[in-house]
Formats: sequence, structure tokens, C-alpha cells
Amino acid sequence: MSAQLFVVATPIGHLDDMTFRAIEILKSVSLIAAEDTRQSIQLLKHFNIDTPLTACHDHNESHKINQLIEQLKAGQNIALISDAGTPLISDPGFKLVRAAQEHNIRVTPVPGACAAIAALSAVGLPSDRFSFEGFLPSKASQRLAQLEKLKDETQTLIFYEAPHRILECTKNLRDTFGAERTVGFAREITKTFETIKKMTLGELVEFVEQDHNQQKGEIVLVVAGAPQEKDLSQEKLDDLLKRLLQDLSVKAASQLVADLTGIKKKIAYQRALELTQ
Repeated sequence: MSAQLFVVATPIGHLDDMTFRAIEILKSVSLIAAEDTRQSIQLLKHFNIDTPLTACHDHNESHKINQLIEQLKAGQNIALISDAGTPLISDPGFKLVRAAQEHNIRVTPVPGACAAIAALSAVGLPSDRFSFEGFLPSKASQRLAQLEKLKDETQTLIFYEAPHRILECTKNLRDTFGAERTVGFAREITKTFETIKKMTLGELVEFVEQDHNQQKGEIVLVVAGAPQEKDLSQEKLDDLLKRLLQDLSVKAASQLVADLTGIKKKIAYQRALELTQ
């Protein structure tokens, strides 16, 4: 009699991002477990979905699990949704999914929008290796300690941040990772005031500080990983710089060498200057 638990992604802003399959599933299940029924009901009304709703959020998930599992075991299909995006990604639902698996209930993903992946796809930073870090701690001391642990990680790092903490967070990132570290700033993705920019952490602090509108809405930060310093002989470095300096300025050549080899830009720049003198 066991049914399925569908983990359904919903739009993060633009309702046209709702998939046909998600609509079909939400109409066909017996019950929808939603993070916030007041918000989700607006989505359901838009797509003429009249399936019953029940709340399943951080404060009641532990108590709600047994009830939902019994309904699944009785043959009722249930869909799990969050306020926006993919459930479980910095949203409730993990405990319910784990319980379903423990009871041998099939868990079926219905893919769709995810703010972290949407931001990563648009900011132009390496995407072959990345780490989703979610929300950093709200307390400054804990946040700084966490950033200190991450500053030498070489993969791209993705963070969510609340608007009322974004300025303080960007300052912490700048002070820990360095003002020259590249960052992608993605705010209000798919919404009317969508902002997607790539700059240094130092520039981002100024951007957010000077424009109060950037301290509003849903924000994703995509931070470049720490440079990977590679073994490079002086001879090979010189050969590479000499070739690039035939066509590029000292600044451009040293930046490209730093990007390609992982050596520090200051070192490449200083050597490029020496080679041109």
C-alpha cells in the first residue's frame, strides 16, 4: 500500500519557471506538505491546484513526521514543497525524507528551480567543483570562525545570506578571504529587480554599502576558491610572460598568468615589469 513522497521544486520568483510535471504532481497527490501554507496557497491558486495543504516546517517537522509517514504507508501520495526553490536546500524536509527512506517509502525528486545553482550558472566562476555552504552563522564570532575554516578551500563556495546581514557578511568575507578575491553577487534571481554582478570582495562591500537597495531581497554569494599555486619554474614563467607580453600589457599578461598557473598576481606582475625593462 506504500505510496510515494514527491520532493517538488517550485519557482524562486518567476512563476513561469514552474514545470509542467510539478503542476501535474501537485494536482494528483493526496496531500501537499508545505513550509508555509499561507505562501504556498498563492502558488496553488495561480495554477488552479486544489490539493489539501498541511504545514511542515522547522518548528513542527519532528512532530509531523509520524502522521505523514502513516498516510504514505496507507497509500496516499504526498508532495513536499518549500516556500520557493528546491526543498531541503537550506529549507525544511530532510527529516521527512530520511524517515520515508527508513520506512522503505519511495522518494521521488521533481527537479526545478534552485537559487544556488541558478546563481552559479550566471556569475561566470568555475563550476566544475563547488561547495554549497548555505547560511553562515548569525553571530559574528561564529561566522568569522567558519569563514576562517573555508578561506583556503580551492573550490567555488556558495552562500545564502539574509538582507539585514549582507553588508556585515560581505565585510567579513573581505577581511577573511582578502579584498581581491572574486565574488558573484546574485540578488532577487528571476524577479523584477534581479541583480547579477561579478566583482572583487572589496568592490562588493562598496557596492552594497553605497546602494541600500542591494541590502534587500533574496541574496546568493558565489565566491571564487582560493588560488591553487602550482609548481612553475622560473624559466617556464619567464617564457610564458615573454610570449604574452608580445600582445598584452604588463597588467593583462600578469593577470592571465596568475589565472592560468595559480601563482600570485603580484609575483607575476613584478616579474613582467622586470622582463620589460
